[in-house]
Amino acid sequence: MAKAIELTDANFEEIINGDKPVLVDFWAEWCGPCKMIGPVVEELAGEYDGKAVIGKVDVDSNPTLSAKYGIRSIPTLLVFKGGEIVDKQIGAVPKNVLADKLESQMA
Repeated sequence: MAKAIELTDANFEEIINGDKPVLVDFWAEWCGPCKMIGPVVEELAGEYDGKAVIGKVDVDSNPTLSAKYGIRSIPTLLVFKGGEIVDKQIGAVPKNVLADKLESQMA
């Protein structure tokens, strides 16, 4: 089963500029709500394998990315299409909310 890709300063631009929608979970090990949404993000990675890219950014390890996208609270989930942010979700939400955001970019 597909897993969420670990995104870093090194591979981020290449991944978000692909031809598929990309859901990026900005998270940290010490964040309670991040631990709640983590398994949901992994489930989406499996369900959307081949249709979308699901990635995670550890904000503690990648402060440059967090600063670039103005991440002030986590979890923050951004949806990219063609390298541009097309949707945003702050805080833990049910899986269907994130699935809907991805689906809307596949039409």
